[in-house]
Amino acid sequence: SRQQGRGFSLLALTLLTAVICFAVPQPPTITKQSVKDYIVDPRDNIFIECEAKGNPVPTFSWTRNGNGGRPEDYEGEYQCFARNDYGTALSSKIHLQVSKSPLWPKEKVDVIEVDEGAPLSLQCNPPPGLPSPVIFWMSSSMEPIHQDKRVSQGQNGDLYFSNVMLQDAQTDYSCNARFHFTHTIQQKNPYTLKVKTKKPHNETSLRNHTDMYSARGVTETTPSFMYPYGTSSSQMVLRGVDLLLECIASGVPAPDIMWYKKGGELPAGKTKLENFNKALRISNVSEEDSGEYFCLASNKMGSIRHTISVRVKAAPYWLDEPQNLILAPGEDGRLVCRANGNPKPAIQWLVNGEPIEASPPNPSREVAGDTIVFRDTQIGSSAVYQCNASNEHGYLLANAFVSVLDVPPRILAPRNQLIKVIQYNRTRLDCPFFGSPIPTLRWFKNGQGNTLDGGNYKAHENGSLEMNMARKEDQGIYTCVATNILGKAEAQVRLEVKDPTRIVRGPEDQVVKRGSMPRLHCRVKHDPTLKLTVTWFVFTIPKEDDGLTIYGVAEKDQGDYTCVASTELDKDSAKAYLTVLGKRPDRPRDLELTDLAERSVRLTWIPGDDNNSPITGQSFEEDRFQPGTWHNHSRYPGSVNSAVLSLSPYVNYQFRVIAVNDVGSSLPSVPSERYQTNGARPEINPTGVQGAGTQKNNMEITWTPLNATQAYGPNLRYIVRWRRRDPRGSWYNETVKTPRHVVWNTPIYVPYEIKVQAENDFGRAPEPDTVIGYSGEDYPKAAPTDVRIRVLNSTAIALTWTRVHLDTIQGQLKEYRAYFWRDSSLLKNLWVSKKRQYVSFPGDRNRGIVSRLFPYSNYKLEMVVTNGRGDGPRSEIKEFPTPEGVPSSPRYLRIRQPNLESINLEWDHPEHPNGVLTGYNLRYQAFNGSKTGRTLVENFSPNQTRFTLQRTDPISRYRFFLRARTQVGDGETIVEESPALLNEATPTPAYTKNHVDIATQGWFIGLMCAIALLVLILLIVCFIKRSRGGKYPVRDNKDEHLNPEDKNVEDGSFDYSDEDNKPLPNSQTSLDGTIKQQESDDSLVDYGEGGEGQFNEDGSFIGQYTVKKDKEETEGNESSEATSPVNAIYSLA
Repeated sequence: SRQQGRGFSLLALTLLTAVICFAVPQPPTITKQSVKDYIVDPRDNIFIECEAKGNPVPTFSWTRNGNGGRPEDYEGEYQCFARNDYGTALSSKIHLQVSKSPLWPKEKVDVIEVDEGAPLSLQCNPPPGLPSPVIFWMSSSMEPIHQDKRVSQGQNGDLYFSNVMLQDAQTDYSCNARFHFTHTIQQKNPYTLKVKTKKPHNETSLRNHTDMYSARGVTETTPSFMYPYGTSSSQMVLRGVDLLLECIASGVPAPDIMWYKKGGELPAGKTKLENFNKALRISNVSEEDSGEYFCLASNKMGSIRHTISVRVKAAPYWLDEPQNLILAPGEDGRLVCRANGNPKPAIQWLVNGEPIEASPPNPSREVAGDTIVFRDTQIGSSAVYQCNASNEHGYLLANAFVSVLDVPPRILAPRNQLIKVIQYNRTRLDCPFFGSPIPTLRWFKNGQGNTLDGGNYKAHENGSLEMNMARKEDQGIYTCVATNILGKAEAQVRLEVKDPTRIVRGPEDQVVKRGSMPRLHCRVKHDPTLKLTVTWFVFTIPKEDDGLTIYGVAEKDQGDYTCVASTELDKDSAKAYLTVLGKRPDRPRDLELTDLAERSVRLTWIPGDDNNSPITGQSFEEDRFQPGTWHNHSRYPGSVNSAVLSLSPYVNYQFRVIAVNDVGSSLPSVPSERYQTNGARPEINPTGVQGAGTQKNNMEITWTPLNATQAYGPNLRYIVRWRRRDPRGSWYNETVKTPRHVVWNTPIYVPYEIKVQAENDFGRAPEPDTVIGYSGEDYPKAAPTDVRIRVLNSTAIALTWTRVHLDTIQGQLKEYRAYFWRDSSLLKNLWVSKKRQYVSFPGDRNRGIVSRLFPYSNYKLEMVVTNGRGDGPRSEIKEFPTPEGVPSSPRYLRIRQPNLESINLEWDHPEHPNGVLTGYNLRYQAFNGSKTGRTLVENFSPNQTRFTLQRTDPISRYRFFLRARTQVGDGETIVEESPALLNEATPTPAYTKNHVDIATQGWFIGLMCAIALLVLILLIVCFIKRSRGGKYPVRDNKDEHLNPEDKNVEDGSFDYSDEDNKPLPNSQTSLDGTIKQQESDDSLVDYGEGGEGQFNEDGSFIGQYTVKKDKEETEGNESSEATSPVNAIYSLA
């Protein structure tokens, strides 16, 4: 540590003064001073502050320990004296002390032997420091000692063990003192413990034993106090500071501490338990906190208590501090100095720093204890008075001057002030004034009217005029007038009332998806004469704008967005929260099964992060029998994190949870542990039981088996019972494991009573219901008879027949069927399909209708009866014809327009004439846009299939309706419209009146010949160029290396370009693909025969020759030659 006093380089006494703004005499007043107890770092410069104001400016002097002159030693009591012509003011006595961090006294610390379970205190006894050091204990591994209710540090710095355990000897204990000002830490020599025990240490036995002490053979003891000693103690505390009461007790096991106050409750709102309830802190103590407090230490062996008597004393504190007094000649006044404390403080008066008893007599002054009375004061009696209130715990010193002045009124505020205020706000117009005698002040508005005081106005003694609510009509010029016997002074204040700033439409909370573009609005109304600023605070970062758009919003943009609209006078703000739906919720975690029961279990989990989209549901899945195969179990609201799940017996369950929000479903949680339920007998029987024959001599009994969760136990099986439907019949039974049983040798189609009951190793299900089944059916033995046909129309007939006897059906009657087929058409040479069709008539009936027949045809028909086995024998075949009907529409209707004067129509016969055709009916009408002409009709013979219509005008289009007819009537209609012409003057080439083939025109033949001749000439020119050697001469060996010394050869081309036209070295062609050729312009690429730069002019492949070779040679030779037209493709790539 540093030696005392080392580091002192300067003792500066800071003397700051404040001067009143005009030349009015004023005695000194202390405005700032250092604290009474002033502790400093010896390495720092020392500044003792003393600031004062007065007129004339005060001069300063200092005393140290009551003596004047310059200090020779730094520590001591300093006091500041501020003097001018009108008195002397004193500061408090400032006790200056230098911080000290002395070394720990050297001492030898012996090994401490202690019995296991015995109490122990390790004393710290830190060296005295200024201020007191902070104490903490460390282990031999330089880690803080773990503290709990058994081991803790007391307020005196000692380390207390309520009882010592064997593991306490595993480390050493060193006390450390940290000194605040010097930032140093002093360490005491460590303590070493040796714990004597009755049993060797065994971690396993300790973990497995519920009572650690009995496992170690330690005797349990009742509590006793280690600090404070005995059953009672007392403590004194000063008013206004914190009271700390402490009780540390020993015992096995470690006792618990509780605190009480005798005759009442602990002070509410002021108490705090610390150090594992061993300390009670009462903050800001007052006289009411005096009394008896006791701590109760208890364990299972008993309890003990200690009573602490608390006495609250008080250093002096002000009840009425003396105030400065300004008097006019002849006025009276008084100084009052009232203080309280415990014990009650003594009051001493001083004048200008000297005891008032030793000052010159003043007939206008009378001292009466804590009050000085002044009567008929005169000029020249100004002075500074000091009041000192002291008791054994401290003192108070206050300065108050008495200034006797004769000054006319003066207004201290600036002239012609402008005050702006927001409408309906409280405001104040200030008019500070001075004068002696004290002037009276009055306010006027607009230079007229009565004094403003009352109603909306309130005049204060300090000269301010307060308005409870500023209104528009309060605008104007206000005048304040100060008056005393020596004169008057006045000043004017102009008031402007402004409209408030309001956000009429603020931003609204939004929930948006990631990547969207939300916009926040902030519409503001404000006073037009004030400048408005709208600022957005986005995560406290300001951004000025009246609207805020976030482009490509992401999760980091989530948060509060605040719009602040402000002027120089007021502001308004509105806040919105932006929620970004970033992704699906995180998976739930930490699944736990509790409340395990036979048929239920409680599943609890910790929800994952919802990622800003509230969780709307929780989906539960279960894994029952096949590991890795999950099934939906149930669903719960998103607000729960625990649910009771119903279970089935004899199932090995495992659960997982999936959270769902508006974005999607989370990943499944990690599965819970498995839970196996006990078995039980089945509670339900199979469903869907039925009996039906698959052959004529059997009955197959089937049912829907129980699933794994319904089995309720191992070895699930089914007891099948059956008998013929006869109460007197005997039951047969069979036990099977498959959901099927076949009964053989049964009569044809006989009813049976059937029961199927489930059974496992735990028992049988309840008695099942009886189901009626039937044995197998055989084909019917009889056919319908007396089949009669009545033709209804050209496409339908009515049938009647005689039903078969029920005994011949040999099963359950399903339907009667009429099989029919078209045998031939009544029209000659018309092929027909003879495919058989049938119509079903369900149930036991004897009539029906067959429809959708072809007209004008010969049909054959036969009938059968059908049961579950199939069709019975067929009836006798009946033949019948169908009469003529109306034909179908013609197969097509084609329209041609060979010229502007006519339209040609062509059509084909109907696909189904349905009788003998008697002709065709054609209706047509012209139309042009929305205008339609009248309908015209043409009739044609059955053999006519063409018609030419003469146009009435070349513009209109036509709509045609064509249908065929028989003697029964007109058939279906085909409708077509003539196509529109390309323009009014020129018909489409397909319909030109005089069609001429362009290939036979002379002008076309001449044009083709000229083009062929031109191509031939271009080919000849290209051949000549290649023979002379152009840009890409052909070599015998394309891989021949060029001479790098040759400056005129590159890429196998001769350079014919002008040197002045070469580009700069390393230049690049323009990005628009335009390349100025500097060699021959007759490249085949220019004539479109190069195939987009696929081949060079010598026939070589550019991918091998130009790209690779050009790149290597260009990089090797650093050529500045312009890029070739072919190479440009690769230069820009």
